Amino acid sequence: MYTGLVHAHSGLRWLALVLLLAAVFVSISRWQGNKPFTDGNRKLYLFTLISVHLQLVLGLILYFISPKVNFDALANRVIRFYTVEHITIMLLAIALITVGYSRGKRATSDVQKHRLVGIFYALGLALILAGIPWAFRGLGAGN
Repeated sequence: MYTGLVHAHSGLRWLALVLLLAAVFVSISRWQGNKPFTDGNRKLYLFTLISVHLQLVLGLILYFISPKVNFDALANRVIRFYTVEHITIMLLAIALITVGYSRGKRATSDVQKHRLVGIFYALGLALILAGIPWAFRGLGAGN
């Protein structure tokens, strides 16, 4: 079960990243172009929100069953990353994305909707990119 969850969490990150990149690009370009907020925009932003929340659920399950999480060995940089840094960064990123979606949904003008989603989703994306255990960081080969 653990291995399957790790693979699902690792593989689904690409879907979440692609949707997040698309949402940031669309929201900023429509905000700058003063374009209307369409049902397609709403769906893209919602599917992006759902994908990062799915990653959150998988990540929280892994957090509680993972052998990589060990509070007694925080001096080890890999264990510290998985025990403290990764989860903290990702929780902040998902909180920003959720706030952006919620505030964008409540905004009155189309430009304001795109602006709020664009800003909050871009901040969330930056944190996610910083918090992913990329292979080049030596934190477990991207798993």
